Amino acid sequence: MRFYILGLHPGRAAAKLRAAKTIMKILSLLLALVVGVSFSAVAASDSGKKTKGKLHHVVAFKFKPTATKEQIKQVVDAFKDLKKKIKEVHTLKWGTNVSPEKHDKGFTHVFLLTFQTEQDRDAYLVHPDHKAFGEKLKPILDDVLAIDFWSEK
Repeated sequence: MRFYILGLHPGRAAAKLRAAKTIMKILSLLLALVVGVSFSAVAASDSGKKTKGKLHHVVAFKFKPTATKEQIKQVVDAFKDLKKKIKEVHTLKWGTNVSPEKHDKGFTHVFLLTFQTEQDRDAYLVHPDHKAFGEKLKPILDDVLAIDFWSEK
C-alpha cells in the first residue's frame, strides 16, 4: 500500500531500493578508499624518509656525581674525535647547558651531529669507533638522551 501511495509498483520499488543500497555500498567503499589513501600519504610524509635538509642527531649526557672533571673532559675529547674517525659524520658541534630555565634534569653536555642521509646515521651508530666510545663512557654516565630529526631548508 505504501508503494502505491508514492506511485510505485511494489516490485519496482524493491528493485530501486536494492539499487540504492548497492550504490550506497559502492560510495562507502570509495570513501573508505580515499580516506585510506589520504592517511597513507600523511604517514609516508612523516616516516622520516625525508631527503631535504639535514638529519640531526642530538645527544645529551648526564654524568654520575662521582665523575671527575678530567673524566668528563676525556669523554668530550673522545666524542669530538668521532668526527675524524667516522666519515659519515657531516658536522659535530657540542656545548654545555647554559639554560636559565632549570628544565635540564641534570643533563649537562649536548652534542649535535648532522648526517646527509639516514644511511650515514645508521653507519655511524654501528661503527666500531662509536661502539668503543660508548664503552668508554659507561663508567661515568648516569643517563643519556638521543633524538634525531630532519631540519627543513
